[in-house]
Amino acid sequence: MSDGALSQDEIDALLGGVDSSLLGGGGMPGGGGADGDRKALEDFLGSTVGALSSNLAMMTGAQVTLNKPRLETSGRDAFLQKLPETVTAVKADFTSGFPGEHMFIMGEDTAKKIAALMNKEDNIELDEMAMSVIGEVISQLTGTQITSLTDKTGNKNIAVMSPEAANVPKAVAALPGSDFIAASYDLDLGDGAVYPLWEIFGSQTAAEITAALGGQPSQAMPAMDMGMPGMGAMPGMGAMPGMAMPAMMPGMMTGMMGSSPANVQPVQFPGLSPQPTPQEQGNIGLIMDVFMEMTVELGRTRKLIKEILGMGEGTIIELDKLAGEPVDILVNHKLIAKGEVVVIDENFGVRVTEIVSPMERMNEMG
Repeated sequence: MSDGALSQDEIDALLGGVDSSLLGGGGMPGGGGADGDRKALEDFLGSTVGALSSNLAMMTGAQVTLNKPRLETSGRDAFLQKLPETVTAVKADFTSGFPGEHMFIMGEDTAKKIAALMNKEDNIELDEMAMSVIGEVISQLTGTQITSLTDKTGNKNIAVMSPEAANVPKAVAALPGSDFIAASYDLDLGDGAVYPLWEIFGSQTAAEITAALGGQPSQAMPAMDMGMPGMGAMPGMGAMPGMAMPAMMPGMMTGMMGSSPANVQPVQFPGLSPQPTPQEQGNIGLIMDVFMEMTVELGRTRKLIKEILGMGEGTIIELDKLAGEPVDILVNHKLIAKGEVVVIDENFGVRVTEIVSPMERMNEMG
């Protein structure tokens, strides 16, 4: 309407919970406010590239540079045209905080380069082990993003599923069915080449993150002036005669006027057992290639210095273990398991028969 007032159809749509972008208003994707909303998310992702570059450099051992992303609203068909024929798609949906679709996509050559740097080998195949490595890399990236997003929004419940990587034809990639937000990064892995990397957000997830960052929410319902104190005014509502009262309004008004008791429900609090964050789960990957000394100990005994000095060829030393007892398996001189001695070809080995319990390990360390 030319005078700025809402039409009856528009009001009914708002009261029915229809996305305001369908009425031509702001929101992401689409609508007059899409550019502003996209800018808020783009600025946030840009603010994390320094930390993401550092994490990638630490994991790969290369001089990594990740440029600030470019965001666009896209549909599946249009986006597929930009991808190589075979891609590595890593599903990492948000499970809480801003639940919804989220994933990373890279070309097959990008995945091979990252996996080769992580495993310190050339001509790597994108097998199950390589996919596990790529999933760990994405886990590190999402963990960094979640930490920053928590700081900026105050939402401490943000979490993503454990990333699942698969090397597939691009048509098989599990892209969102409707329009989505695609963040396009340029990744330099230290060899001077530019490797494209895409981060995909479902439209609802992107809109909720944007709203939390201070942008316009995509599905905010304006307050309506029903002639009751404490409620905001909707432009044009007072000048619209004959507007039907929605079915929800009488009950809402009854509760506000106090003519019936409030429906009080007990609060269900979550359990207090600590849950590791995706970043904490992913940090173990940083030490996976650290060597540890492992020792198999047949037994021990104590001798006087004069007995040790008197030892010679043929001397028999009695140990504190009975014949047939399991031997001790130590890592950095700490007992972690027990086992039995076996012969493999012409070499000695040990078959693990028992893993020491965490409590026993703690007592051993103490």
